[in-house]
Amino acid sequence: MNATIEHNFKYHPPVAGGVQHAAIRAKAKELAVLIDETLPTAAGREKATAITHVETAMMWACAGVTRHT
Repeated sequence: MNATIEHNFKYHPPVAGGVQHAAIRAKAKELAVLIDETLPTAAGREKATAITHVETAMMWACAGVTRHT
């Protein structure tokens, strides 16, 4: 079996304290708020897509912390 697939699809419990997660989430939220406040309402699709990608990046970064700590 592929070791990477085995590793990525098993349960990884949250890291004790979650300091890295909290910092990543805070910065991602800061960027999402900036995007929301800066882009005009007319840029609805672009705004939503940008915020979704920030959320995706946040989730992948948190997964990286959890999987490799």
